[in-house]
Amino acid sequence: MHTLGIINEMIGLPELASEHGSMVDHMLEMVHWLVAVLLVGWSIFFVYCLFRFRKKRNPKASYHGVQGHASHHVEIAVVVVEAILLLGFAFPLWAQRTTDYPSGPDVVKVRAVAEQYKWTMHYPGPDNKFGLTKYDLISGSNPLGIDWEDINAKDDFVYTELVLPVNRECIVSVASKDVIHNLSLHPMRIQQDAIPGSVSDMWFKPISTGRWQTICGQLCGAGHGGMVGYMEVMNGDDFDAWYKENVPKPKENKAPETETAALEESSQDS
Repeated sequence: MHTLGIINEMIGLPELASEHGSMVDHMLEMVHWLVAVLLVGWSIFFVYCLFRFRKKRNPKASYHGVQGHASHHVEIAVVVVEAILLLGFAFPLWAQRTTDYPSGPDVVKVRAVAEQYKWTMHYPGPDNKFGLTKYDLISGSNPLGIDWEDINAKDDFVYTELVLPVNRECIVSVASKDVIHNLSLHPMRIQQDAIPGSVSDMWFKPISTGRWQTICGQLCGAGHGGMVGYMEVMNGDDFDAWYKENVPKPKENKAPETETAALEESSQDS
């Protein structure tokens, strides 16, 4: 545990499991130390004021207060530090997360669709192309309304948990079927709102295998507290085996029943 990370350790941050997460933790360390310094500094100043301007020593109220420029210097210093945190850490990290999206055949794509009070994960299959979804096709057996007649949907499948491979870049597209939700992946140090009528992407690269809870980070109704899911990060071989196992098997080519009946009738006549 390094010195700057003492506060993060004390407040009990979840295990770090993403490549960019160290940047987030470092920024949190700086923010926590700034807040700690301000807390201690202003507390000392408050105690000083209580003693310095106590009634016994100052029976008549002073309307001028402490004279000097020290407070102005402190305020300027705080503004400078906050500007450094924003311009040097927050903005670059945000820009990287929102613009530098990875591409290529090794990128894992998943759609995370929320509804009260659960998540459904939509995987595009080996072709890495999502099939069309339509609201009028939603049913108990087809919770996302996938149009199975669409050529890109032939190898799609859905799953109740977010399963990802380690050391591969992942893009998770977040959407909602009803109200606003939020997919919070604390070990990955990332989260994204799920807004009805829109799709929002987030990307990250897992660096550790494991299994963790996922939560909804937006108050979404009476059952909000129970909207808990799971994320599992596997090694590459296990993920490939799991993926292959869940891809729908091609339907066997069978003769239509009418054609089969006609063939049977023809054989009987002969």
